[in-house]
Amino acid sequence: MKHNNMLAMILAGGRGSRLHDLTNKVAKPAVSYGGKYRIIDFPLSNCANSRIDVVGVLTQYESVLLNSYVAAGRRWGLDAKDSGVYVLPPREKADANLDVYRGTADAISQNIDFIDSFSPEYLLILSGDHIYKMNYDKMLNHHKSCNADATIAVLEVPMKEASRFGIMNTDETGHILEFEEKPENPKSNLASMGIYIFNWKLLRKMLLADMKNPDSNHDFGKDIIPALLADHKNLYAYKFKGYWKDVGTIDSLWEANMDLLNHSNELDLNDSTWKIYTEDITTLPHYIGADAHIHRAFITQGCVIDGSIDNSVLFTGVKVGKGAKIIDSVLMPNSIVEDGAVVTRALVADGVKIGKQAIVGNADSEHIELVAKRVKGVE
Repeated sequence: MKHNNMLAMILAGGRGSRLHDLTNKVAKPAVSYGGKYRIIDFPLSNCANSRIDVVGVLTQYESVLLNSYVAAGRRWGLDAKDSGVYVLPPREKADANLDVYRGTADAISQNIDFIDSFSPEYLLILSGDHIYKMNYDKMLNHHKSCNADATIAVLEVPMKEASRFGIMNTDETGHILEFEEKPENPKSNLASMGIYIFNWKLLRKMLLADMKNPDSNHDFGKDIIPALLADHKNLYAYKFKGYWKDVGTIDSLWEANMDLLNHSNELDLNDSTWKIYTEDITTLPHYIGADAHIHRAFITQGCVIDGSIDNSVLFTGVKVGKGAKIIDSVLMPNSIVEDGAVVTRALVADGVKIGKQAIVGNADSEHIELVAKRVKGVE
């Protein structure tokens, strides 16, 4: 560990069931985002930019694509000597048919030997399915300056939404006095982002005790953090300011993509000082036909557009035929919209074909329509 003696573990085993058909065959962290990225690119790039050399990625459901994608550590500059990205599937069988982690803490417990082999002083635990940029090195400096046993990244959320999150109640110094999981009547609006820094020796001791506890959920929010507070350990909140999105639903994934159309969007994927690394796909530049009409759009390389695009995001290799209209929509890689079709307020999955003159989505619908299967048009 040549930089800050901190090892990172990314919890990338979420099933992503609220993303419906998008996660039938692909783990949630491997879902496409922002034209050419995958969600997992964000925490991995944050690690690379924060001088963290060793990253373990804990995978379980539908992880074939995710495992092979993550194993190419060079994408994020994590392939030098003494560094690397390691894929860590579950080792214990929870039942006869399924290899699973029983909870967030269990995922770390099952990999104690892996962590010990690097002898880190600090352990950073991340979620693999959030879109944000964050300097974990700064968070570590805060952790050290507070002489903390654990530091939890928090985000100020609107008070009316606070009951959806794990909420930290702190004093004026940021010292955490109480942690409430999805409280009905929240006392504060400091929501846990599921980003933790622990002193490894202490956490290791807590995990070993937790593994033996038959009544535990083996979860950081439900078990480990409350146990640390009960032991009067030093827990501090680290306030994050900036863009952060949990893309757990079709609506939120659509919103996160649409945010890219906003010029004042804090995410700024073109920021050269905090690059988001991804797979470099060799493809032609995009082509805009003579009759195409484009108004407020985010268009990635390899797209061929002969129709009209209004307030929409198009990923790599999308094709839009003559007279087709794309309105307030997100088209994922290699999707095809044939001549005369109209797509409104929809999210079209990778490689899906929408036939001639088909009509998909509705301007007045409350939720975004997910199009995950071929839509037949006029033959």
